[in-house]
Amino acid sequence: MSSATTLKQNAEFHHAYGRGKSRVSPELVTYVAKNRGFGCRFGVTAAKKLGSAVERNRCRRIIKAAFSSVYPMCSGNCDIVFVARFKTKKLKSSDLIPVMRQHLTELGVIRCGAGDGS
Repeated sequence: MSSATTLKQNAEFHHAYGRGKSRVSPELVTYVAKNRGFGCRFGVTAAKKLGSAVERNRCRRIIKAAFSSVYPMCSGNCDIVFVARFKTKKLKSSDLIPVMRQHLTELGVIRCGAGDGS
């Protein structure tokens, strides 16, 4: 996943929130917005209501680990923002991969048929 670029600026996150499409599940919220040729970039957020810093960082690590296996299937120029939810704390990254793959397929980041082998 070393070639994946992360979102760092607040404005980049707000662009995805405001202009992007979203999918919601009990485990994860996914926002996708087109960008201007920067490739596929991603960002992860976890709100303070999820718990202490240790719990929020665990949620971020789980999401990043799941995205590392989904990233090779992503295509196009888009900004992806994942928002951790309360159920994320109780999951492993392998449990989150199907949810993430479904969201990204519905949002058009993963083309139909890509990654069906795993």
